[in-house]
Amino acid sequence: MAQQQMKHALQQCIDEQKDELHSLSRDIWSNPELAGNETLAHDRLVRFFSRDKTWTVDSHYKLPTAFRAVWDLVGGREGALNVGFLCEYDALPGIGHACGHNLIAEVGAAAALGLKAALENQSELLQPVKITVLGTPAEEAIGGKIDLIKAGAFADMDLVFMAHPAQQDAPFLPCVALDEVIVKYYGKASHASAYPWEGVNALDAAVLAYSNLSALRQQLKPEWRLHGIIKHGGEKPNIIPAYTELEYYLRTPLVKDLVDLKAKAEACFRAAAVATGCQVEIIYPYNSYYNILPIATLANLYTNNGEALGIQFPEQPNHFSGSTDFGNVSYVVPGIHPFFYICTDALNHTEEYAVAAGAEKAQLYTLRTAKALAMTAVDVVCSPDLLRKVREDFSQAKLKQGKHLEGTDTSLTAP
Repeated sequence: MAQQQMKHALQQCIDEQKDELHSLSRDIWSNPELAGNETLAHDRLVRFFSRDKTWTVDSHYKLPTAFRAVWDLVGGREGALNVGFLCEYDALPGIGHACGHNLIAEVGAAAALGLKAALENQSELLQPVKITVLGTPAEEAIGGKIDLIKAGAFADMDLVFMAHPAQQDAPFLPCVALDEVIVKYYGKASHASAYPWEGVNALDAAVLAYSNLSALRQQLKPEWRLHGIIKHGGEKPNIIPAYTELEYYLRTPLVKDLVDLKAKAEACFRAAAVATGCQVEIIYPYNSYYNILPIATLANLYTNNGEALGIQFPEQPNHFSGSTDFGNVSYVVPGIHPFFYICTDALNHTEEYAVAAGAEKAQLYTLRTAKALAMTAVDVVCSPDLLRKVREDFSQAKLKQGKHLEGTDTSLTAP
């Protein structure tokens, strides 16, 4: 009975704050900022949580545009269960919030407020609870959550929740591992008509590399992906290009497979250099993104709570080619990363989806998702048995994936 009252309280709280939450989301949507430069979004979220003095808010928390807000009813007492909610808020170049990260920030904030309302005045909990909201910048590039992991921001968290807008509701989609690679070819400039034999054509190397990777796709597993662009192809048609640059994304369902795909791609890059006489530099500029570990207990609880709120979950696809730095978080803290419908059939990373992410009709679905996340948190914090099952799922998922991490950076896989 107490759980139902808590769930009712959190729904009421989110409904009462819907205008403030919509304003928060709309302000972020109206001022899109690229990864690592989300100063306006950071400041807006800091102000949002600073309104209520029961939240302890740290701006610029471990990263310039990250923040932390903590609600701790027991005043730092040891043994408190630390429940985390994550906010993303970076946009895409040229098309703004076409991945709906303004709504991710809103969901995280709303769910945290809801759980706080549910926990206030609850004296019968078997374990004290605190809530941590982390603002996690730079998901679209760099991998801000991974930098926050390395900085210790997740060290004392017990559970973590966030949700991502998509074309349908899903308690879990198998996001894949990702590496970004920059390839630079160095040749020798010469007049392209008068004495081309004096040059070493770096554009030829880039084109050969592009063609090599296109041919490689026929021998790749169906779930593997590689896609890229030539970022710099030369200066003028009458100059043999002395420098070219490519940027590629490599994706596989498992980290182990990512190691294999990287080796195949690098062979293609190096072969192009040998064929043209160019020098080649292969750079991995950012963090590797891991695949998300599934936590079945949390997914089932989220499904049950979502259905109670009217969310419909269609049949889930067996494969999903998107990537997120939440995958790395899922290796250090048990958590859930569901997807939610926002009243559009438009695809993410399109101008149409950017419009939908800022539309008022997305609010019903966004806040309903926040309620389902907070209700799932209530289930776990009120039941030691469920908490134990979540931790067992987490241990089993890591054990199952453990063999796939051989030869990779396992510094993020500590319990």
